[in-house]
Amino acid sequence: MFDIERWQEIFETLRKNKLRTFLTGLSVASGIFILVILLGFSKGIENGVRSEFEQDATNRISVWTGVTTKGYKGLNPGRYIQLKNSSFDAVENKFDNLLEYRTKDYTIWGGIVNYKNETGNYRVRGTLPDNQFIENADIGSGRFISQSDLNDNKKVAVIGNKMKMDLFKGENPINENIQIFGMNFKVVGVYYDPGGDREESQVYIPISTAQQVFNAGDNIRNMAFTVKMAENFDDAVAQSAAISESIEAQVKEIHTVAPDDQSAVRVFNTLEEAKKIFSLIATIQAVFWFVGIGTIIAGIVGVGNIMLIIVKERTKEIGIRKALGALPMSIVGMILQEAVFVTMFAGLFGLIFGLGLLELVGPQIESDFIKYPQVNFNIALITVFLLVFAGAVAGFFPAYRAAKIKPIVALRDE
Repeated sequence: MFDIERWQEIFETLRKNKLRTFLTGLSVASGIFILVILLGFSKGIENGVRSEFEQDATNRISVWTGVTTKGYKGLNPGRYIQLKNSSFDAVENKFDNLLEYRTKDYTIWGGIVNYKNETGNYRVRGTLPDNQFIENADIGSGRFISQSDLNDNKKVAVIGNKMKMDLFKGENPINENIQIFGMNFKVVGVYYDPGGDREESQVYIPISTAQQVFNAGDNIRNMAFTVKMAENFDDAVAQSAAISESIEAQVKEIHTVAPDDQSAVRVFNTLEEAKKIFSLIATIQAVFWFVGIGTIIAGIVGVGNIMLIIVKERTKEIGIRKALGALPMSIVGMILQEAVFVTMFAGLFGLIFGLGLLELVGPQIESDFIKYPQVNFNIALITVFLLVFAGAVAGFFPAYRAAKIKPIVALRDE
């Protein structure tokens, strides 16, 4: 521990060199401050991207169709590829052992939904029970669509929380009837979705019922699957990519589509996209660390330089100390304490200021891809301790030089 006299000595030394000390401390503090802010925002980007992916299952494979752009096997381009129940069944049967959840949709955009005197336009989606898990829909009350609803073509509905607030105005919607295009459906559940109001402005009904009441026959709009996750993330991505390619090839074969026609059948693999995004985030974080550490190193170099200047200016003092019997280690310790003091004080100041700014500004940032910028306090504290260690190393060389000064040479120094 430092005694009172030693503390006073350190303060006096730094006071005499106050401009250099201030500039060096500012450099060190700004380095830690910049690093904390950069790490906070890199975490905010990661949080934002993760929240976007969490709106749906991250291991999801979605399939939808469009219009052919190439002729194939005597068929002209310009055909719209219509998915059928049989398309879904074929994929499900082929990959059954590799799939976790599976669903197919028949969607009506802008469906007119009424409850008593309230009316609204909402997306109406005929779907399967597994869609609850694929969409990460959290049931707040009641239940989701069941297999019994599908088998019996029941007119039941699961509404989003936004619909509940719009139409029911605080009433309990469970077991109440709503009208979809004038047809009665009993509300059996209310769900919440991480996507917010946009995703909660939907009503789910059994797809068998949707195909029947909307005269869709066996047509479906799209289908989605989640693959069983391997323990290793890279293995899971590779497996998901292979399944995606196989599903695309199978659907194109079923509907006589050219293998290289990218418009007719589209397959989107969220796991592959997640890997790309997270790899990009890792790169951004590495760049932020590089910039922050570079700034800190500049501050450390400044600490080393100011210690060299202090040693130079105190050559006679050091000579007198040695002439009076001061050991080399005591001289080294004297210089090191001053270097450590500067780096620790400046580092903690930069850390506290950076964390305070993140706490103040972070909650005000509202963006889809930047959420809750924050930094792990333990990592930040470890960084400060490493900074102090680096400052001690930077101060060691001037201190070692001071310890080597011979008293008679020091006393002659001008």
